[in-house]
Amino acid sequence: MRRVLLILLCLGTALTAFSQRPGGWGGKKSKGPSIIGTISGTLIDSTAGTPIEFATVVLIDSKTQKQLDGTITDNDGDFKLEKVKTGTYDISVSFLGYNTKTIKAVALTLEKPDANLKGILLSAEGVVLDAVEVTGQAAAIENKIDKIVYNPEKDVTTAGTDATELLRRVPLVSVDFEGNVSLRGSNNVLILINGKPSSIFSGNVSEALQSIPSDQIKKVEVITTPTAKYDGEGTAGIINIITKKKSVEGFTGALNTSIGNISNRANLSMSLARGRFGMNFNAGSWFSWPREGTSTFYREDNDGNILQQDGTNTNNSYGPNGSVSAFYDINAYNSITSSLTFRGFGRNNEGTTQVVNTGENTDVFERFNDSRSLRGGFDWSTDYRKTFKTPDQELVFAFQLSGAQSFTDNTIDQVGNREGLRRDLLNENDGLNFENIFQADYTHPFKEGLKMETGVKAIIRDINSDFSNFDNLTNQIVADQTDVFNYEQDVLAGYISFNVNITEDFGLVAGARYEHTTIAGDFDSGEITPFTNTYDNILPSIILSHKFKNFQTLKLSYSRRIQRPSLFFVNPFVNVADDRNISFGNPDLDPELTDQIDLSYNTFIKGIVLNASVFYRRTTDVIERFTTLNSQLARSETEFLNIGQNNSIGFNFFGSATIAKFWTLRGGFNLFTYDTESTAEGINLSNQAVLWNGNVNSSMDFGSGWRFEIFGFFRSPRQTIQGTRAAFQYYSMGARKEFSKKLSLGIQVISPFNRDLRFPNSLVGDNFIQRSEFSVPFRSFNATLRWSFGKLDFKKKRVRSAIDNSDQKSGGDGGNY
Repeated sequence: MRRVLLILLCLGTALTAFSQRPGGWGGKKSKGPSIIGTISGTLIDSTAGTPIEFATVVLIDSKTQKQLDGTITDNDGDFKLEKVKTGTYDISVSFLGYNTKTIKAVALTLEKPDANLKGILLSAEGVVLDAVEVTGQAAAIENKIDKIVYNPEKDVTTAGTDATELLRRVPLVSVDFEGNVSLRGSNNVLILINGKPSSIFSGNVSEALQSIPSDQIKKVEVITTPTAKYDGEGTAGIINIITKKKSVEGFTGALNTSIGNISNRANLSMSLARGRFGMNFNAGSWFSWPREGTSTFYREDNDGNILQQDGTNTNNSYGPNGSVSAFYDINAYNSITSSLTFRGFGRNNEGTTQVVNTGENTDVFERFNDSRSLRGGFDWSTDYRKTFKTPDQELVFAFQLSGAQSFTDNTIDQVGNREGLRRDLLNENDGLNFENIFQADYTHPFKEGLKMETGVKAIIRDINSDFSNFDNLTNQIVADQTDVFNYEQDVLAGYISFNVNITEDFGLVAGARYEHTTIAGDFDSGEITPFTNTYDNILPSIILSHKFKNFQTLKLSYSRRIQRPSLFFVNPFVNVADDRNISFGNPDLDPELTDQIDLSYNTFIKGIVLNASVFYRRTTDVIERFTTLNSQLARSETEFLNIGQNNSIGFNFFGSATIAKFWTLRGGFNLFTYDTESTAEGINLSNQAVLWNGNVNSSMDFGSGWRFEIFGFFRSPRQTIQGTRAAFQYYSMGARKEFSKKLSLGIQVISPFNRDLRFPNSLVGDNFIQRSEFSVPFRSFNATLRWSFGKLDFKKKRVRSAIDNSDQKSGGDGGNY
């Protein structure tokens, strides 16, 4: 281990020394300072004088006539092309029923890096154009060359919700009722916050997402074929949640409150920028009212023993969240950024269950459960960024410290028709997870059309799970259910990737990432033998892209990804709340490995966005829950296992279209197969199914600040090696009135015609069958108030040369291939 760390240190030092050479290899002559600018404007109907929404805007290199970037206008006809290098460009604007117009020779210089085109008049076919002023916003869905971007501010019904609800609207992403996230049919997704992993996701991902308010999310990036620069985690791909960070000159703030019959939220955010210094602050909290649900359970084994359970329970949840971040530009080439984020999630659940277990003898008993849990975590990251006179040359050193802690207490009080059924237990589990991340990244452009990215990374994870079971009847601990589990997972990585423009229309990104993983685990009691394991993985990725006329792109990609089990999967804590159905983690899990081939096509024509893709994905050592029946103890036991291999073929489609000037419709559909073979627990199993999910969104802008939206989400039952898990669907309606730029009021209704949602599950084991169902109140409504305050001064805003103050790392620049 020390030898590997020394090698990484030497490589980092070499990168630093190499980066100091002006212009890189060969002493290339410096090109002087550079800066990133924007081009904005508004499209107006030349006859009616009304804005033209969802029109196509394309950025073209004036010299080569190569299409570099594109966007569509928003509901006000505004558009903005961001991160545009200095140079001379042509801007092509078009929309169905209008003449296409090209604005020639729009120049961005070091002195004037931003251009406002002062309104562009489009005429209906046969009318001559002329020339107003304004800037724009991003479309709800942007289809970039290397990722799909969702901008939630364009959706009325995301206000006052959390990241779970917001992700249900993102193309290719599916989220079930329990908050389990999947991407194109796979649950093995790496979720990042501002381009970085967070220990908050090491436990319950659903609870972590619920602790992130939607009002603080700027955009969500979906990356199905990550380049070598990204961590190898996430066999299905990466979901990058980018939070809002303002850095304009002045002071501004916003207060968001949401009140409803199920949940309530409040959030305060403030931003300050002065010259080369800026900082952001955010704090909020949320809680849900107690909700009563029901559950049923039925299990029958081959010997005729039947277990039936019927229960009612009441639960509520709550959580705080907050962040503070700051940046400082030391000079035009050096900057430092630091941020601290924390989140919490608490849940209280209590209920009573009536149980009848018939067999050789009949047991009848009543069980009371009171479960209380609290999870919290923080991420502190600091980045130092150095840019150079050569454009795109950059060196970044980053450090992140993450911590997550959880507390779970289960009280079980049970009485029955015989003394042996009496139980009075306190079941506890305290978890602790610390991560240290060290990273160095270097980008070097050799010549026009060729760029190299390389870097090293070290992740040190220390995980601790302290679990115990105390019997109040005997006033003693249950020895075989009490221990402390210590787990370490260290990852050392290095990567290199090349971005190549083969021709004006052909582009290539190719690279590989090497990751060395070391895991070790032991128990304080010493009764279980300690274990260690190491494995090395080379994870290649390649993307080949071809641009056609009329904004069409065809992309073929291949990647290999790895999914290591987190604390949620390896935690050996035994949940004995229901002693006839217990569950626990598995410290011996191996990582999943996935190879994926993807062919995608997208086009962007006169306000219509279409994207379609087909893929093949092969995953080995698939991790799934697996249930067996212990006949001697008359209980089912569920743990995570590497069940075998899955081969999946899938098709994805999503699109956006303008039905009328005030109405836009968008939606997506994912169809994929589940084809798995398993030898788990020595049992030969196989299962096949065709699964699907989709969503549709209808948004209308009636003018005068009034907007209305309808959203629906649908997901088929999920297949496992042993059975099926419940389908999930819901729909919502929302409206918002903007009284001014600083004050708005919105209302939202979810599933108004269904008070409850029911979730049936079925499972077939080697010697038993099992069915269960639970229901929860789901019909809800809420009102959201947003008030902004403060003042921004754009005239005094200082443009920082070639510096991006976001600590998020982009998956390619989207314009080089």
